[in-house]
Amino acid sequence: MTSLGLVAALIVSFFVSINIGSVSISFDQFISLLTNKFTGQENPTELFQQNAILWGIRLPRVLMSLFIGSSLALCGAALQGLFRNPLADPTIIGISSGAMLAAAIVIVLAGDTLFSSYSFAGLSLLSVATFVGAIVVIVFIFRIAKEGKKINVMTMLLSGIAINAVAAAGTGLLTYLANDVQLRTLTFWTMGSLGGSTWYNVLIVGACTILTLIFILPLHKQFNALALGEQEAAYIGINTEKLKRRVVIFTALSVGTAVAFCGMIGFVGLVVPHILRLVGGSDHRFLLPTSALAGALLLCWADNFSRTIVAPAEIPIGIITALAGAPIFLYLLLKQKKSTF
Repeated sequence: MTSLGLVAALIVSFFVSINIGSVSISFDQFISLLTNKFTGQENPTELFQQNAILWGIRLPRVLMSLFIGSSLALCGAALQGLFRNPLADPTIIGISSGAMLAAAIVIVLAGDTLFSSYSFAGLSLLSVATFVGAIVVIVFIFRIAKEGKKINVMTMLLSGIAINAVAAAGTGLLTYLANDVQLRTLTFWTMGSLGGSTWYNVLIVGACTILTLIFILPLHKQFNALALGEQEAAYIGINTEKLKRRVVIFTALSVGTAVAFCGMIGFVGLVVPHILRLVGGSDHRFLLPTSALAGALLLCWADNFSRTIVAPAEIPIGIITALAGAPIFLYLLLKQKKSTF
């Protein structure tokens, strides 16, 4: 029932988000523009502006929010199941901070000419470097945590904490060295934004999100077994090493692409799965799909508020997700605490 409610809320939110902005696009206009796009018919003159805004700005941005929110929340739920810690999230093993450090290096040290002119397969130097930073962190963590043929989860967790500290120090140093323009870019990047989303970006992020959904959602039995303990899960036939690799690799893929195109967007991977766990329990048959749906819903509305509260300017979306998630998170924790007495 919860899943159906989230699906319904997501559909309504999609159409509301399409309509929100300085130029209104009604549901009827959206259907007309969509039909004309796929049938090749010419749009009426009065819809030329709406057509340009819908296909060039609004639809890519809304889809980007749905894809990224879904993947971040799903990866958060998967990592919480892997570490058996409800406060784990994609930042805990250093993926986000490693990607952020790579972005800071490009912004501050690459130089304005190289930063603005270089591209690879249609992607900016900043996006490529950020994704590479996330992959480098994962390779490094696997090398440290590998003990023979096994991966030590505790070593992975501790190495992630160390990487977070080193990356934070490096980013802080580069922030200190940055000039005013670089500092503004770096600050905005650390807070996240969906502005400037293109169809090419949506295609890449969407493909990564769909792959993550395909490979993570079927793992609910493994996560439920892992809740008993790693050895107990192995005794009943769960390949825990394969599970660890799959979760971490697809988390790196999702977080790396999210940070590469939109900067740091925090709190989604932590708050959404934890709230759903408090509301509906820890069964991953429920937790994984609802986390994906609720994460998409949260980021969709966070972006709506981001682009409308101080329009025509924007508030970084990371601020909105923190402001929205933290109070609800604290309320549910306090409610749970009272119910235990």
